[in-house]
Amino acid sequence: MRYMLLIYSDESTDLGPGDPGFEEMMNGYMNFTNEIRANGVFEAGDPLQPVATATTVRVRDGRASHTDGPFAETREQLGGYYIVDCKDLDQALEYAARIPGAARGCVEVRPVMDLEG
Repeated sequence: MRYMLLIYSDESTDLGPGDPGFEEMMNGYMNFTNEIRANGVFEAGDPLQPVATATTVRVRDGRASHTDGPFAETREQLGGYYIVDCKDLDQALEYAARIPGAARGCVEVRPVMDLEG
């Protein structure tokens, strides 16, 4: 079963280059990514640009409107994701708990809908 692991954090408190703990966090992400690749469950994953670069599109009455920023004001923003192919939800939850961002924010685990089967 494929799962998307959505990594949320508060951008205003995220660690950046030069901050204490940043290199350790990045090494944690590299180690995690290498682990899920080696275990054969990795399908995709990428960090996202900050929410200031986002544009939201809404269509109402057949007309599209564009708004700068994320679709909703929230305390935590989507910062990246992994797509993994796990044997079950329990395995996906185990991997989600090992993502470094779970220690500062949260990771939403959501099954990917299979439209072909």
